[in-house]
Amino acid sequence: MRNTLQHRNWISRMPLRVASAALALACVLALAVITTQPALAQTLTTLVSFDGTNGESPEYASLVQGFDGNLYGTTEFGGANGEGTVFKITTGGTLTTLYSFCSQGLPYCPDGAQPYGALVLATNGNFYGTAAGGGANGHGTVFKITAGGTLTTLYSFCAEPNCTDGAQPYAPLVLASNGNFYGTTYGGGANGDGTVFEITAGGKLTTLNSFDGTDGAGPFAGLVQATNGNFYGTTQNYGAYGSCGTVFEITAGGKLTTLHSFDDTDGCEPYGGLVQATNGNFYGTTLEGAVEWGTVFQITAGGTLTTLQSFDYTDGANPLAGLVQATDGSLYGTTGTGGANSGYCPYLACGTAFAITPGGTLTTLYSFCAHASCPDGIGPDTGLVQATNGNFYGTTGAGGSDGIGIVFSLSVGLGPFVETLPTSGKLGAKVIILGNNLTGATSVSFNGTAATFTVVSNTEITTTVPSGATTGTVKVVTPGGTLTSNVNFRVP
Repeated sequence: MRNTLQHRNWISRMPLRVASAALALACVLALAVITTQPALAQTLTTLVSFDGTNGESPEYASLVQGFDGNLYGTTEFGGANGEGTVFKITTGGTLTTLYSFCSQGLPYCPDGAQPYGALVLATNGNFYGTAAGGGANGHGTVFKITAGGTLTTLYSFCAEPNCTDGAQPYAPLVLASNGNFYGTTYGGGANGDGTVFEITAGGKLTTLNSFDGTDGAGPFAGLVQATNGNFYGTTQNYGAYGSCGTVFEITAGGKLTTLHSFDDTDGCEPYGGLVQATNGNFYGTTLEGAVEWGTVFQITAGGTLTTLQSFDYTDGANPLAGLVQATDGSLYGTTGTGGANSGYCPYLACGTAFAITPGGTLTTLYSFCAHASCPDGIGPDTGLVQATNGNFYGTTGAGGSDGIGIVFSLSVGLGPFVETLPTSGKLGAKVIILGNNLTGATSVSFNGTAATFTVVSNTEITTTVPSGATTGTVKVVTPGGTLTSNVNFRVP
């Protein structure tokens, strides 16, 4: 089995400040020789640099927007106890640490430790997530946390003999249309190769599948629920051709189908999750394969895979995170290494932010470590999120003023929009609309059908699916203009 993540991540396993300082020095020395950075219309802004006390190494967890318009995320390390944090940050860059893990003490950190995965926002306004370590049994947890920072441990893994219920949940959860959460564990299960599980908001866990190698092993990424109600995901290892991983489909009842096994020629090690685009197909990335530096791929629900991009290091390399489809229809993502400034930070990091069309045309938006000492970050191993103000937000695992990661915003000129939670519902179902500058809204409609609504705040509207509504966009008329949802709202 390959161990690329551990190989690339030696930076985060040695003292991070020392490693990042070494990389920053390499950047400075190289900038003394070369200072060219392509002129781009895009604007990247460093919002905050982590300093250890407020978190350290936000490496794999994308951000999520809350009801209040702020962004919420996790750091793998740092905080009051050195075992990771949950934080809130405004779009202007004011950061608040909401929770420091291992607050309940050693030896196992019963409240969890090292939250690798992103948070997911539920309709009750709370966030749900996973911690890869800690818990009652030392093998990770599922937790709930309020926007104010009150954390509740819902489940501790390895509660069953030989960890048949799973261990090491690196991946985030997904909130399904039935109100339950679904996720994966990297290890444990009946065969020790990881699991897919369902968990209720009350903490009742059901193991749906235990991987056995032939159908993949080590799912590092979370799941996505498709419009057909089934879930789709990736495993980092094994499958039909050795150690390169798979793409799979699984029903809510636990029936798993392997859609594709990577064989290195078409990619290898899909660490990131999938996104279903508006055309119905799924898109993802592989860390390696093809021409060594990783790929972007498209796969149909039936399992037909097309490689859209093979990175060549100059345009980025080794994408660890998945993609997000933005309001312009393109897919946006990051690479952990490579880019125009790769000579400044040899081999280990730098990285890029990029856009790629569903047809495969790639544009490099930004190459990290563009300035002396890399205040703009090194190694963006997390995915991007498009907030309702139109801008993208992300993190890097290293770089910044203290060398241990940043939060950044990236503007590419896209306008504001609204998003709904959930993205589907029957007639009469409650729907929350998130956006900006919603005060004074005069109209809400579902595919042209007017709905009654209440403006809760400048960033939140509550409504219900009106009688006669059909699948289509949700529109909100505000004093500043009409805002349209980023995806179609599906009415069964």
